[in-house]
Amino acid sequence: MSEPTLTSSDASQLAAAIKQRGRTLGFDLVGIASAEASKYRDYFRDWIETARHGSMQYLAKRFDERTDPRVYVPDAESIICVAVNYHVPLDALSNEKVASHGKVSRYALGDDYHEVIKDRLFALADWIKQSFPDATTRCAVDTAPVMEKELAARAGIGWIGKNTCVIHPSMGSWLLLGEIITSIRLPPDNPAVDRCGTCTRCIDACPTDAFTGPYQLDARRCISYLTIEHRDEIPPEFHQPIGEWLYGCDICQDVCPFNGRAQASTDPAFAPRFKTGTLNLHDVLSWKSGEPNPALRGSAMKRVKLPQLQRNARIVLENLKERSP
Repeated sequence: MSEPTLTSSDASQLAAAIKQRGRTLGFDLVGIASAEASKYRDYFRDWIETARHGSMQYLAKRFDERTDPRVYVPDAESIICVAVNYHVPLDALSNEKVASHGKVSRYALGDDYHEVIKDRLFALADWIKQSFPDATTRCAVDTAPVMEKELAARAGIGWIGKNTCVIHPSMGSWLLLGEIITSIRLPPDNPAVDRCGTCTRCIDACPTDAFTGPYQLDARRCISYLTIEHRDEIPPEFHQPIGEWLYGCDICQDVCPFNGRAQASTDPAFAPRFKTGTLNLHDVLSWKSGEPNPALRGSAMKRVKLPQLQRNARIVLENLKERSP
């Protein structure tokens, strides 16, 4: 496809219009990055070669595409990066203490973000194509081979924090990301500035010592990885540290100072389905494989298979039993 040719003024106006349209479609943040290769290519290769990705073999595949947008999309010039705020403050959830319940990471309390973000990205891409029908526009969420956190930081969405999450000054790290890779050359935004400073609260709070240093995560020790991505039995050394987490983990985000003053999401797509932010563990253990499950329908929790979710439920029940007086 031919690359649209724009004057500097026209490109700036188009970038501003894209950002405005993105906000109208429901994105809280929109920024633009150039389609340059990743500066973390060597680090990422070492991370994979030392198996810190655990069993997430999809991360090891398509390495060249993942680390260079122009390998993934040959005529790529710019990347439109978006973010939606999914923050559900704890005080917005019921503080009723419910026995035999396991916690669910807040990003999974509402609708499946993959579908929500993709639909909005497709709508934004279609809007762009109305003016530039020959332009390439490829939409991506976290299942595509893109370094979305680096791209978001490069586009000014937020910096990559010591907990490896993207952090925005007023929205914290409660952000879900998406991208449109395009052949249109747009003026890039200024990269976000790292504001973590000397703080190490996220590193200190992790009960499984998943952080091997600032900005470095060993996924094999991460509760989110263990309860969602890991398909086999969870090593006994991690059972007690998992605590009450049935699906995912928010600990390294809960302790972040920027999250302490983060704005609450007003997006109905991410309104909690469960008023306590938890699920009854006995109910989970009673679910049958292959049967429709209303509790998970349309949720990001569909990513985990039932045997793994029930494995998690047994661990959390044991932890709760040991903690009861």
